[in-house]
Amino acid sequence: MAGTTITASGAKTTITVKGADNLARTLKKAGADMKDLRKGNKQAAQVVVGPARTLAPKGKTGRLSKSVRAGATAKAGVIRAGNNKTVPYAGPIEYGWPGHNIEAQPFVRTAAKQTEPQWTQIYKKIMDDAIAQVYGTTSK
Repeated sequence: MAGTTITASGAKTTITVKGADNLARTLKKAGADMKDLRKGNKQAAQVVVGPARTLAPKGKTGRLSKSVRAGATAKAGVIRAGNNKTVPYAGPIEYGWPGHNIEAQPFVRTAAKQTEPQWTQIYKKIMDDAIAQVYGTTSK
């Protein structure tokens, strides 16, 4: 694996494997099942959910913690926290809001870093399986 980056945007943190776009395009051309990549991406994102819920500030209701969930596309696993109606404050809690004296409490990013060995192994298996599918072999 070439490496990983964590890209933060808005009220969600996305964990992206470098070269995933190119891998997805190559596999699509080779006829690989893109749903397999989405499933693996969600599995990798799910690894972060439990620790992120544990690290999330609980406040009075615990709604922020309960709102942490995994999602995925064929290109990336995504960990989301909050929503527009009942937990609109997830972004300011994760990233801070200096104008309102809110310090960042990066519970999702911290959970992603703490669980990196687990989700990188999932991505390694996804890559190995995808390459095996292209070449018509089985991965270890």
